[in-house]
Amino acid sequence: MADVANKYGENVEGKFYVDDQCIDCDLCRETAPANFKRNDDGGHSFVYKEPESPEEEALCKEAMEGCPVEAIGNDGG
Repeated sequence: MADVANKYGENVEGKFYVDDQCIDCDLCRETAPANFKRNDDGGHSFVYKEPESPEEEALCKEAMEGCPVEAIGNDGG
């Protein structure tokens, strides 16, 4: 389960985030490309834009549920 204490600093403020368990598998970027990007230097994903519509929210939740290492969190904020 993702831990907000270990989230990457480049995540934008908001309820969704990626923590240091990310293995750079690309699933979240494929599922919700409007919200997740890759840090090329660090080799991990991060949330660069919080969802702004019900559709984006659903895709972020789908990415979170599909993450093989549970590196995506939702603190409900």
